[in-house]
Amino acid sequence: MQRDLFEEEHLLFQETVREFMAREVLPHHPQWEKEGIVPRDVWKKAGEVGIFGFSVPEEYGGAGVTDFRYNTVIVEEIIRSGASGLGFSLHNDVVAPYLVDLTDDEQKQRWLPGFVSGELITAIAMTEPGAGSDLQGVRTTAVRDGDHYVINGQKTFITNGINADLVVVVAKTDPELGARGTTLFVVERGTEGFTRGRNLDKIGMKAQDTAELFFENVRVPAANRLGATDGQGFVQLMNNLPQERLSIAVGAVAAAEAVLEQTIEYCRTRQAFGRSIGSFQNTRFVLAELATETEIARHYVDKCVTALNAGRLSVVDAAKAKWWTTELQNKVIDRCLQLHGGYGYMMEYPVAKAWVDSRVQTIYGGTTEIMKEIIGRSFGF
Repeated sequence: MQRDLFEEEHLLFQETVREFMAREVLPHHPQWEKEGIVPRDVWKKAGEVGIFGFSVPEEYGGAGVTDFRYNTVIVEEIIRSGASGLGFSLHNDVVAPYLVDLTDDEQKQRWLPGFVSGELITAIAMTEPGAGSDLQGVRTTAVRDGDHYVINGQKTFITNGINADLVVVVAKTDPELGARGTTLFVVERGTEGFTRGRNLDKIGMKAQDTAELFFENVRVPAANRLGATDGQGFVQLMNNLPQERLSIAVGAVAAAEAVLEQTIEYCRTRQAFGRSIGSFQNTRFVLAELATETEIARHYVDKCVTALNAGRLSVVDAAKAKWWTTELQNKVIDRCLQLHGGYGYMMEYPVAKAWVDSRVQTIYGGTTEIMKEIIGRSFGF
């Protein structure tokens, strides 16, 4: 079925992103995998071609366009190229709404121009050693002290954690209030008491810097709080999580499509018993199943993008998209690896890298189990 999500301007932008990836990313990504991090200058180069901050108002350097189709283009081009080290979607799709929608004019002036240019790399610190999908279990605290808050706690599994200049930190300003005592703060690089642990050694996404963060009596100005009062953090997180989960779903379908396309071509050329393995009925049936499910997922996700643009994407719909597409991504890539045989287990083949990179998809942004719980609760049982 023909895809009708994009208009001409999105397709032109797609060419820009594709050219940027070919020129500035793909020749270097294998080395970044070895080093475990993407150089900061790549972010600045991405900023120069307009990859960051479409929703940022023009007066702060952005395009002033609230259209998630541009974000979709970026995610799809990165995923299809296999460049799993770029934390651009975290910057654009996850952090941007906090810095655009929850900041006052002074905060916007401080942070948004650098966000758009790529000079300020961002992260969001939700997960803790004892609190993952359950955000109400956050133990990091922020205690008011005059014109500052004193933050103490630890975060882990933080994407862009090593490179980040601005970190949106989830903390409890009143632990006795539970979720209603949660507040968000922006902690800036170089703040005394804010330190980073090791760049975590993951099974996949090797070029993506994922870190532990430590906060020991970190004094953050009250001017770095997001929101007019304490206690708004949990609602702010819940409002923005659907876009984050949709971004993950967009990437999941793009990954499934890319690996499936590579596998179909492999099955055309790989010979067994004197003929291509694609000529065997089992191969055709496997590919037929994967192609059907992937295309169905594509159209649901595109519908979610349209709904988000219209302000109608619900928490439940985003949860459906997130768990289904990421589980499908793992299924598609696993079965495609099987069709590659022993070559699928070799890292020189893209399917092998895609396989290890994909495993985290059903975990971060809310596990599959949490997504099903969100959907199940909507039935009113």
